[in-house]
Amino acid sequence: MLEHIGNIMQVDIEEEMKKSYIDYAMSVIVGRALPDVRDGLKPVHRRILYAMNELGLSPEKPHRKSARIVGDVLGKYHPHGDSSVYEAMVRMAQDFSTRYLLVDGHGNFGSVDGDGAAAMRYTEARLSKLAVELLRDIGKETVDYAPNFDETLKEPVVLPSRYPNLLVNGSNGIAVGMATSIPPHNLGEVIDATVKLIDDEEATVEDLIKIVKGPDFPTGATIMGKESIKEAYRTGQGRVVVRSKVEIEQTAKGKTQIIVNEIPYQVNKAKVIEKIAELVRDKKIEGISDLRDESDRTGMRIVIEIKRDANANVVLNKLYKHTQLQDTFSIIMIALVDGQPKILNLYEMIYHYLGHQKDVIRRRTEYDLAKAEDRAHILEGLKIALDNIDEVIQLIRSSPNVQTAKEGLMSRFKLSEKQSQAILDMRLQRLTGLEREKIEEEYEELIKMINHFREILANERLLLSIIKEELLEIKDKYNDDRRTIIAAAADEIDMEDLIDEEDVAITLTHFGYVKRLPSNTYKSQRRGGRGVAGHSTREEDFVEHLFITSTHNYIVFFTNLGRAYRLKAYEIPEAKRQAKGTAIVNLLQLQPNEKVTAVIPIKEFEDNKFLILATKTGIIKKTELSQFDTSRKSGIVAISLRDDDELISVKLTDGETEIIMATRDGMAIRFNEKDVRDMGRSAMGVKGMSLDEGDYVVAMELVEKDSDLLIVSEYGFGKRTSLDEYRIQSRGGKGLITYNTKDKTGMVVGAKVVNDQDEVMLISTDGVIIRLEVKGISRMGRNTQGVTLMKVRQDTNIVSIAKVAQEFEEENE
Repeated sequence: MLEHIGNIMQVDIEEEMKKSYIDYAMSVIVGRALPDVRDGLKPVHRRILYAMNELGLSPEKPHRKSARIVGDVLGKYHPHGDSSVYEAMVRMAQDFSTRYLLVDGHGNFGSVDGDGAAAMRYTEARLSKLAVELLRDIGKETVDYAPNFDETLKEPVVLPSRYPNLLVNGSNGIAVGMATSIPPHNLGEVIDATVKLIDDEEATVEDLIKIVKGPDFPTGATIMGKESIKEAYRTGQGRVVVRSKVEIEQTAKGKTQIIVNEIPYQVNKAKVIEKIAELVRDKKIEGISDLRDESDRTGMRIVIEIKRDANANVVLNKLYKHTQLQDTFSIIMIALVDGQPKILNLYEMIYHYLGHQKDVIRRRTEYDLAKAEDRAHILEGLKIALDNIDEVIQLIRSSPNVQTAKEGLMSRFKLSEKQSQAILDMRLQRLTGLEREKIEEEYEELIKMINHFREILANERLLLSIIKEELLEIKDKYNDDRRTIIAAAADEIDMEDLIDEEDVAITLTHFGYVKRLPSNTYKSQRRGGRGVAGHSTREEDFVEHLFITSTHNYIVFFTNLGRAYRLKAYEIPEAKRQAKGTAIVNLLQLQPNEKVTAVIPIKEFEDNKFLILATKTGIIKKTELSQFDTSRKSGIVAISLRDDDELISVKLTDGETEIIMATRDGMAIRFNEKDVRDMGRSAMGVKGMSLDEGDYVVAMELVEKDSDLLIVSEYGFGKRTSLDEYRIQSRGGKGLITYNTKDKTGMVVGAKVVNDQDEVMLISTDGVIIRLEVKGISRMGRNTQGVTLMKVRQDTNIVSIAKVAQEFEEENE
């Protein structure tokens, strides 16, 4: 309700209060209390760091009086009280308040006992080395600027923040109607999680939780319980119990002492000691004979002496219950996203940070590109001038003034105004041969840089790889060991801890039955025996994969649809020697028409190991094994496939092996895996082999020394050919003839790298299986049709070939 009476405007007080309070609340939320998700800073911190940067207070420069810094911040950017600015700066310089210091303070900046810092006229400060990374590239138009409070200057809306500062240093703030409480974390873990999200677009919050173990407080201490941390990371809200780090010692005189070395974050040490003394005085805790604070410059040490007849553990538990030696830290991860407060989980925080970094690198590249193009433009003009130097000198000498000379150059040599001015500004020493060479070299270098910048702007994967590289550089420079220990709570027991680590045998049959057996089932046979009956299978089934691994190792299953699933070996049900096992579909969430095509046991997802994946249409892909260190019940993408393609084979390599691929039409190609560059998990791969129309790849194998390639055709023909007959070629070619296909033989159905000790199974469409010793199969040249290995009826043909897993191995000779 508005009503005008002369110059007085009447307003409904209820509406006005609502509007004014909401405006005030949003002002506090956005302008004071909450950090921005991109740089993890509130406006006051951002203004302090920016003002220090403008004052040139870099880590190698001398410290400057805090009063000067605070004065600059107040006068230029932050129209509030001086104490609010100074207190914010002090916290950034306290090693017990900030996990990674952003201000390098000189003088008395307070203590963990709650002592305040000295007055700002006595202390000095400058930027820390890590703070420089928050400001790096700010001069390259990487962030937006806004007018300051009186519109006389500009200030950055956000800092470039070249590492995820919001998670690394955390934030605390009480706004109106909401509060944020984000704990600090270990820099290395947070950067590793960010890199994980760069490498794996499908990474989930669960994948990131495995990397970011939990908060890492500047005061150390111990977090009790892992589940509470995981819950906070999943939802953005939670509580963690933080307990002091203590030791129980015996003195030389036989007395027992509780030594407190670290206390929970944001706990005042002096008040804790005062509280313990109060509890002893009021007889709420008995058994303590003396209490001393022996802390010094080297670290914290609170000594609690125990009476001879008291139990130190009982006393300690009472101290945890009644004092802040055990405290609860509330996690509420609220930050500003596009100016709006939002509760964020761990994934969202890193995702938004990564979006900011993409923007920063893109804008930096655009800035560098514009500078390089401007410089190249000038050099092109200088080159023209040097190529026509006599005419240029004549033109300049005959011009009555600079403007005429400039216009003459522009019209005669089709130069721009900038180029003409650069020629007029050129010193005579640039005419020497050496200087001319320098111009040529600089121009060539600039052209390379311009092409590189354009490539970055056109290719997001390249842009992301730059972010990754620069993050890892920061990690190498500034990472340190975790300070806070994370211990399991009494009610948390890891299933794996209950299972003994022992060797087991895992078998997977051709038709998809899997089981786990004690490893000694297969290790007691003598050489030359027929093996034990290790598997009771369907009549037409047989063991295709058998390997010895540890109960704590992973088994990774790859399917024809290009997905990977993983289980721990102990998750595969144990079965008796004669049992057929469990159908794999009961353990993995396979989609319709999805079947396992490869199984690989893995102890650790190492960086120096690779997986080679091959598809039906001749695509080959190489990916670091470490990229598969992620788990999802519904599987993860191992390779992106086109609609008409499927994954046929996966092999684990060390990066130094050779690969051989064979096709249905009887072609084969052998090449070095170094021809295949490694790429991300969700990439499609590159061409491994060129195929004729209608042809497709039936096998991909790793080359082994002194082995043969066994080729089998549809109508039961086959042969062995020495691998030496296949010369190494370049990836992507058509290869060599490996089998002479005819109407009589039919097309190739499979190929295996074999030696004389191997046995193979041939399976026909009517379910008949034949088992053959490889040494009984003829060795022939590449361009031959082979001999009959299995007789098939007129209306049937061979559908697949498999190498039989060795069902025994010699343990002791």
